[in-house]
Amino acid sequence: CVLCGRTDDCPEKYGEKRTYVEYNLTVHYYCLLMSSGIWQRGKEGEGVDGFLITDIRKEVNRAAKLKCNVCRKKGASIGCVAPKCKRSYHFPCGLQKECIFQFMEDFRSYCWEHRPVQKFLDKESRGTSQCTICLDLVEQFPAYTVLKSPCCKNAWFHRECLQCQALSAGIFFFRCTVCNNKDKFQEEMLRMGIHIPERDASWELEENAYQDLLQCYQHCDIKRCLCKKGRDYNQPDSKWEIKRCQCCGSRGTHLACSSMKSWEQNWECMECRSIFAKSGNYSKQKKRSLATSEKTDGTTCLLEEPSPKCPRPSPGSQRSFLLQCIMCQNNVSPCSHLALPAYSRVTMSLPPLMSNRNLSLRKKDLRKQRREVSNILKELKLQVNTKTTRLNINAGNIWNSALKGFRQRNFSPTNTIEIKLTNCKKRSKTHTSASSKHHFFQLLMLHLQNSSLFEGSSAKNLSLDFQALKENLYFEAGKMIAVSLVHGGPSPGFFSKTLFNCLVYGPENVKPALEDVADVDVAQTIQMIKYANSLSSLESTIYNCYDFLAAAGCLRPVTALCDKNMLVNDILIHHVIKRTKSPLESFRQGLKTLGVLEKMQMHPDAFSSILCHKPERLSAETICDLFTIRSSLDVNNAVEFWMGYLQDVESGQSVVTLEDILFFATGSLSIPPVGLDPEPTIKFLRRRCPVGNRLLNCLELPITETYELFKKKMEFTIRNTLRVERE
Repeated sequence: CVLCGRTDDCPEKYGEKRTYVEYNLTVHYYCLLMSSGIWQRGKEGEGVDGFLITDIRKEVNRAAKLKCNVCRKKGASIGCVAPKCKRSYHFPCGLQKECIFQFMEDFRSYCWEHRPVQKFLDKESRGTSQCTICLDLVEQFPAYTVLKSPCCKNAWFHRECLQCQALSAGIFFFRCTVCNNKDKFQEEMLRMGIHIPERDASWELEENAYQDLLQCYQHCDIKRCLCKKGRDYNQPDSKWEIKRCQCCGSRGTHLACSSMKSWEQNWECMECRSIFAKSGNYSKQKKRSLATSEKTDGTTCLLEEPSPKCPRPSPGSQRSFLLQCIMCQNNVSPCSHLALPAYSRVTMSLPPLMSNRNLSLRKKDLRKQRREVSNILKELKLQVNTKTTRLNINAGNIWNSALKGFRQRNFSPTNTIEIKLTNCKKRSKTHTSASSKHHFFQLLMLHLQNSSLFEGSSAKNLSLDFQALKENLYFEAGKMIAVSLVHGGPSPGFFSKTLFNCLVYGPENVKPALEDVADVDVAQTIQMIKYANSLSSLESTIYNCYDFLAAAGCLRPVTALCDKNMLVNDILIHHVIKRTKSPLESFRQGLKTLGVLEKMQMHPDAFSSILCHKPERLSAETICDLFTIRSSLDVNNAVEFWMGYLQDVESGQSVVTLEDILFFATGSLSIPPVGLDPEPTIKFLRRRCPVGNRLLNCLELPITETYELFKKKMEFTIRNTLRVERE
C-alpha cells in the first residue's frame, strides 16, 4: 500500500486492497478514507472512488515527510484531530495502538489519548455477561475492545464481533441484537469507530441464496390419480395443474383428479377437512341456487353453495381474517345453518332488453367513446422511446414469466417492448414482434381475469388475497394493464362498474350493489337481512349472524324494519370497499404507470368503454374502415371484390372469419384500444396470391379477372397460412 507500506490483504481490518496497474498504484481503502490531507474531489466513478490519482500522489508525498508515532517510520498520513495534538500514524499502526477512526462525516481520527469513550454510571453493576453476537463472556468494563449498547441496559459486545456484524449486515440491517433499535445504535457505534458500509446485507447479495425456500409441493395425493404421466406431473393452466391444500400446503391434487374446473376453486386435503369436521366448522350441504344473474351474452350464471368435495367460496374471502375470527369464536360459518325463505329467493336480472333503436344508439356511443380513448392512448404512447427492452415469455407459464420480465432491473414502461414468445410444449419460438407482443398481452389479460386477484363472474371486483398483497401483485397487475393499453395490447374489459368507479372517483364516493358480492355466504347473509318482512324476523336474522356482523363492524341498533337498508349498505361497503382497501390502493398505484390512471379520472366515460366492456365483434364495415387502400393501378373492380368478400365473410358464406383476415394481415385477433401501428393498408398488385406483411400491417391483394377467383385465392391462402402457423 502506498500509504501504509504494508502488503497485508485483510478487508475486515484495512478495507479492500486495490491495485491499479495503469497508475502503478496499490492502496488499502481505509488508508485512503482516513488520510488527513485528501478529499474526494472527483465524481463517483472517477479515479479511486472519487479520489483523483493526482491527489493520491500528492498525499503520498505529504505523508512521506511525517514520521509515525507508533512504528517510527515515515509515511504517516493520518493525524489526530484533537486540538494541539500532533500525533501522526499509519492506519494499521493506529489500530494496533487502539485509535478510533470514525467512518462518517469528515472521517475524523483520534489517537489513543484523545479517543472518545463511552460513559458509564457509577451505580451500574460490574461483572461479566454474554456478548449477544458470539455468546462468549464479556467483561462489563469500559475498554477499547468492549462496547455497550446505548439503547439496552445490559447489552455488551466485543468490538470485533460488532465490526464483523456491521460488515455483513450493512447500513440497512445493522441494529441492536437485543431491542432491534437502529438509529440510536448506529449513531453510537459510528462514534466509537465501527465501520458500517453503505450497501445491502451480504445475505441479500448472494445469488440464489433463498432458492430452496421457493420450492413448492408438487405431488398429487388423491387416492386414485387420473394423470397418465404420474403424480408429480404438473402442467400450469391446464387440468393437470397441481393445486395445493389451502390450509396446510403440504398435500396436492391435479385439478382433474378432484373434478375442479379452474384454479380459482379452493381445495382442502382429507387431513385438514377432518380437523374442520371435528371442530364443527365443516358441514355437508346440498347445492342450492341463491341468485341468478344474466351475463352480458345472455347466458345464466348460478351462485351455488360449495359441495363438500370441492368447496368454492370466492378466492379472496375463503379463510379470510374476518371469517377466521368468526369461526374460531363460534365454530360456525355466518348464517350457514339458516335456510333462505321462499319469499326471499330473488332473481337478480338485467333490465328488459333494449329496443333495436336503443341498442344501436348504445353501440354508436361506445364506438365514439372508443375513438376518444384511442386518441388519448396515442397521446400517452408518445412517452415510449426507441430504446428496446426484450422480455423472454413462456406461453405455458405466462404469469410468472411476465412478472419476472416486468420486475427485471432494466425494464422501463417507456422503453419499446419486444417479446420473444416461447411455447415449451412445441419448443417453438416466435420472433415477429408485433404479433407476439399482442399475443402476449392477450394471454396476460386472460390470466389476470381468471386469477385470484379478482372475484366475480363476468364483471369483476378486486379480491382480498393476503399472499398477493404481501408480494405486491396488485401493483404489478395494475402496471401490466397500464402498459398493455399504451403499448398496443388489448384492454381487460372485465372491470365491474363498482371497481371502475372506485379507481376513478375514490372508494369513499362509491355505493356497491349486491351483485358485487361474490362470496356465497356473505351474499346469503345480505339477502336474508334485505328481504326480512318483519321486525322480529330481522332481529332473529341479526341475532343468528351476530358474530359475523360484529367482526365486520356492522352492528347497529335496529328499531324499525327500514333500518335493514342501512345495515345492508354497511355490510356491502365493508365487504366490497373497506375489506379490499389495501389491494385497491396498490392496484391504483400500478395503474398510475405512464399516466393511465390520471387520464382515466379525466375521461371516465371513454375509459369505461374499454375497461368495463369487451370489444365488439368485428364487422365488415370495421375492417373496411381500418384498412387504407393505397395503389397506383386502376383497381375499381378489385376494390369491389374486396368489399364483396368482406360481406360474404360476415354473413358466414366463407370458411374464414373476419378475425382470421385481421390476424393474417396484422398478427392481431382484435383491434387494440390504442389502434394498430403502423396504420393498416391495402395494396392491389398483379400477383398470384395475397400476402400479409405483419411488420408493416400491409395486406397485399391480387388483381383477378373474376370475383370467384379472388375469393378462392383469399380463402386458400388465409386458411392454409393460419393452419401452418397453428401446427
